[in-house]
Amino acid sequence: MLYRPLLLAALGALSLSLNTALAQNCEVTIDSNDQMRYDTDRVEVPKSCSEFTVNLTHSGQLPKNVMGHNWVLTKSEDMQGVVSDGVAAGLDNDYLKPNDERVIAATPMIGGGEQTSVTFSVSALQEGQDYTFFCSFPGHSALMKGSLVLVD
Repeated sequence: MLYRPLLLAALGALSLSLNTALAQNCEVTIDSNDQMRYDTDRVEVPKSCSEFTVNLTHSGQLPKNVMGHNWVLTKSEDMQGVVSDGVAAGLDNDYLKPNDERVIAATPMIGGGEQTSVTFSVSALQEGQDYTFFCSFPGHSALMKGSLVLVD
C-alpha cells in the first residue's frame, strides 16, 4: 500500500516528461544574425506533429530596415518566384507578396534583439516534396536558406 502513492507519482512524472518531450519535437528555434546567417540549414519536422512552430530570434544589433530577417517556407521550386515578387512588396509587407499562396508559413520581419514565431499545420506538407526555408529580405536568400524535411 505504501508503494502505490509513489508509483502513481512516478507515473505522473513520466507522463509529464513524455508530453513535454513530444511537444518539444514539434518546434525549433532558429537564430539569425547581422552576418546574414541562420544557425541551421536543415529543419526536421516529425510526421507525428499536427502543428509545427518555428521560433526565430535575431541575435544581431541592426534594425529590420537594414538587416531584417524572417523565416519563409515554400516548396523549393517556388522559392525564387516568392523572393522576386517579395522585393516589390516592400518592407511593410515583410518582403512577401500579400496573400501569396506559394507561402506555406512565414514569420514577420524582425531586427536585432527581436524574436517572433510562426506555427503551421504539418498536414500542409507532402511526403517526397522538397521544401526550402529562407529570408525574404532582398539579397538575403542567397545565404539564408535551408531545407525542411518530414521525418518519422
